[in-house]
Amino acid sequence: MVVEGVATKAICPTNVNAVPHRHEVKVRFYELDPYGHLNHSAYIQLFETGRIEMLEQAGVALHEIEKNDFRFVVSQIETSFLKSVEAGAHLIVLTEVLEIRRASSLWWQQIIDESDVVATQRARIAITNSSGKPIRAPREIIEAITPFLSGIKTDE
Repeated sequence: MVVEGVATKAICPTNVNAVPHRHEVKVRFYELDPYGHLNHSAYIQLFETGRIEMLEQAGVALHEIEKNDFRFVVSQIETSFLKSVEAGAHLIVLTEVLEIRRASSLWWQQIIDESDVVATQRARIAITNSSGKPIRAPREIIEAITPFLSGIKTDE
């Protein structure tokens, strides 16, 4: 996979068994813009839901890690809207992790409508404490998301 703007080292597969997490959703009427298309803000919410669902499948519940003073914080997102989506569409949100660093990770997501990629998102996710200070990703979290890691782990 080639992801524009991602360093080559971040996409060298190290986990040949990695598979993107798959989350299915149906577009609801209230998510539409005045033109009858999925509103751009709804894409962002679908991507976030995809990340949360992947973490939960990996055994990382956000409400639980908060109790241990860890937080996942979106520090950067880049979203490309490629095709419009209408009400009732059945979408698939694919989520994978490209890179894990000391206090952040890089995620790659796609929204698929039938066989068409309708949107993509690259997100840099920081790990902080409750004061907002970046902290090292706990080993158990790294191990939990490794099945979805299609890139590399670095210590940068």
